[in-house]
Amino acid sequence: MNTIFKITFLISISIFLFSCESAEKENPVVQIETYQKQVRDLNKKIEKLESSVSNAETNEYNGLKVSVQTEKLKLQSFSHFFVATGEMETVEEAFISPEVGGQIVAIYVKEGEKVNKGEVLAKLSTAVLEKSIQEVQSQLNLAEIVFKKQSALWEKQIGSEIQYLEAKNAYEGLQNKLETLRAQYNLAVIESPIDGVVEKIILKQGEMASPGMQFMQVVNMDQLYLTAQLSESHLPIIKKGDVVNITIPSIPGFELSKPVYRTGNVINKQNRTFEVQILLENPTGEMKPNMLANIEINDYNHDQAIVVPSILIKKDLNGSFIYMVATRDGNKVAQKVYITSGRSYEDKTEVVSGLKSGDVIITSGYNNVSDGAVLNIING
Repeated sequence: MNTIFKITFLISISIFLFSCESAEKENPVVQIETYQKQVRDLNKKIEKLESSVSNAETNEYNGLKVSVQTEKLKLQSFSHFFVATGEMETVEEAFISPEVGGQIVAIYVKEGEKVNKGEVLAKLSTAVLEKSIQEVQSQLNLAEIVFKKQSALWEKQIGSEIQYLEAKNAYEGLQNKLETLRAQYNLAVIESPIDGVVEKIILKQGEMASPGMQFMQVVNMDQLYLTAQLSESHLPIIKKGDVVNITIPSIPGFELSKPVYRTGNVINKQNRTFEVQILLENPTGEMKPNMLANIEINDYNHDQAIVVPSILIKKDLNGSFIYMVATRDGNKVAQKVYITSGRSYEDKTEVVSGLKSGDVIITSGYNNVSDGAVLNIING
């Protein structure tokens, strides 16, 4: 069509130039009649050319076949998963504070250092306690001598029973007092309650520590909980022992399958969720407390499903449809079929109705076809 318009334009220009050359020689009335005749002739020629072009295009369209690739449907298994976000937390963690007050005289560990259960971390001032222990120990030594002598006399029926009991009571009382002082002394020596790593030391040597005041944080990195909050609608779906897939966005390539360790028994009234925990071994220490992870949970399975690539499903005002292959007048043609789609996962969608096993669908070239288009199937 563009070529025709170009020809028409050139003819018009030629006529205009020719007319301009002879305009001065001819009578204006004669010129008008001449131009009108030329216009009529040109319009007839244009109509004839347009008709021939239109017929050529029609013939070409009627013979056109759209090249496509197809796939024959068959029943297959289909599973759907949903993803929840969880947060890592330590199984064992200790925020250590002293049980008695005192000045910090020594800190034996550094942040990041591994410690064992029972290892001494720090020591508080014990000068007063040590003196008290020495005094009581001296008193106890004397009381022990007195008690032994009084016991020997009492066995020989020398002296009164009250003297014996007083000596015994003084001796035992000092023993108990010494044990109490030694227990207080031991409380001034701060030990690690767990195996782990010293994450943070809050107080410094020379500062005062008191009961309830946080001194150190020790965490065990060998095991972590991955905890997620799920909607209560998932209660019938997930239970203890179900295997879930775990990925960690901050650790590229990390994938792990683990069973559910625990499901919560209480629904949070504010957001209507319950807790799910997965116990993770962390021998390399690459997972960290408070790290976010994605938990992929299976909530639907169908062993005999019709499944199609999600990209093939289109929509119009009447609903979702897909193009399948039908036979019409001996030709393979595209047929628009309306479907009811079910769940989708990744790039696959289950078709609940509209298609059946054995149907042939168009998988490539589907954007170039329309309902009834003749197909050229090029599978290979």
